[in-house]
Amino acid sequence: MGLDRSLIGEERAGGTLLVTRSRLRLFAKATGQTDPIFVDLDAAQQAGHRDLPVPPTFFFGVDLETPDPFDHLTAYGVDLRAVLHGEQEFAYHRLAYAGDELSSSSKVVDVYEKKGGALRFLVTELPVTDQDGTVVVTMRNTLVVRALPEASS
Repeated sequence: MGLDRSLIGEERAGGTLLVTRSRLRLFAKATGQTDPIFVDLDAAQQAGHRDLPVPPTFFFGVDLETPDPFDHLTAYGVDLRAVLHGEQEFAYHRLAYAGDELSSSSKVVDVYEKKGGALRFLVTELPVTDQDGTVVVTMRNTLVVRALPEASS
């Protein structure tokens, strides 16, 4: 299977992640969050949260919680050395918190090319749901697959 428009509509299951306070604190530190609601339970509760809230871009990692998060790309015949992360969008529907179990899935919504096929773009939408099946965030991800030079013999 190649990376072409025939993939539009293809769906796949993603990852599932139990959100823990320690993981949220580590993410907050790694991304430079300075608001104490992301690391201090008392501060979060004083601000009206039931627990530590999930920082905005944390959701990106949910889809990576599979044994091989890129197996769909290799199934499409994509050489992972050619993949670039092009763009990421988030549409937030509600907050998620420590203690929530988040799951993702994805659907290919567009495939197109530029530069005479030297660059191919794979656009997917990824809803992330909580343990009740409620959509928390919808992500839109664009990957760029560049043509690699042919190996010389």
